[in-house]
Amino acid sequence: MNRFRQVILVIVALLVASCEPTAPPAPADITDTQSVTIMTFNVENLFDNVDDPGKDDKAYLAIGEKRTDEHKAACAEVEVPFWREQCLSWDWSDAIVDRKLTAIANAILQVDAGRGPDILALQEVENINILERLRTDYLADAGYRPAILIEGQDERGIDIAFLSRFESAAPPQLHAISFADDYPKRDKDTRGILQADFQLPDGSVLTGYAVHFPAPYHPTEMRIAAYDQLNQLLGTLPAERPAFAAGDFNTTSTEDRKKDMLDRFARPYWVVAHDAGCGDCKGTNYYSRDDNWSFLDMILFSPSRDSSPDPTWQIRENSTHIANQVSEQVRDNGTPARFTLPGGTGVSDHWPIVMTIERE
Repeated sequence: MNRFRQVILVIVALLVASCEPTAPPAPADITDTQSVTIMTFNVENLFDNVDDPGKDDKAYLAIGEKRTDEHKAACAEVEVPFWREQCLSWDWSDAIVDRKLTAIANAILQVDAGRGPDILALQEVENINILERLRTDYLADAGYRPAILIEGQDERGIDIAFLSRFESAAPPQLHAISFADDYPKRDKDTRGILQADFQLPDGSVLTGYAVHFPAPYHPTEMRIAAYDQLNQLLGTLPAERPAFAAGDFNTTSTEDRKKDMLDRFARPYWVVAHDAGCGDCKGTNYYSRDDNWSFLDMILFSPSRDSSPDPTWQIRENSTHIANQVSEQVRDNGTPARFTLPGGTGVSDHWPIVMTIERE
């Protein structure tokens, strides 16, 4: 075989190899079988820039798609001035989507020395496509398994989701919340409760509930209904099953003080992670109008409720903390830096909260 022919065969072989599909990254090795790190993060409008039929995503389009009379007329009907301006003038370009995804990934990967948490509950995710893009393109080294997201009824299209390194022990479920008949027009501004069951390395199952309760401008009774639904779900689990609920509970410190929300609807059933030790944590969200901090974002934990002498999962002492050490997350005044345009600065108006559970 002459040299020229050898060169041609090598080139052909390389071209064929380059066309073969690349296997997805394997989940990261879980070397610590005695602990699990859990984080919740409201990522504040993680939208792609593709118009999803049936969703109110008109603010999250590239500026070139916002010049039609139809789009301008739709924006004109938005009552809140800030949201109306977003709808009309925000350029949710490819570069901005990339910037948003990068900022979120950086915030996630600050946990566990760059690995990210073992289980991550997310709120305000538009669809599985943008979440899978985050997972595969920006969090590839974290080794998360395919995302868990079930489309809900929220009119804006924001959903709740999970990323995890653990296999699913059962198909995920999205549980609808039953609100009183007094609020039929408000249902479209709510999300259900996403249940996922995770197979832990020790063979046990951990049930997680990702939540995003009705916003504070809705009546307190709607959040009470959401707590009631969550607690009913917990009551259906086997007694030996540990469980957690993580997400944006939208219970402000003012509402909690006036209505005893956590004492009535959380602490009788769960351990509130930031109660169990969060140092000098002020909260995860800051409301400037009242100069007020709140733990809108919480992780609740329920250990095994049976009387077995076997080791059980518990919150690690002093493991709960706010993940806000990425400079882009923090404004000059020390409060959460929401993602803003045109510069694409900031990350989210919520800070993530993290806890670790371990085998006793």
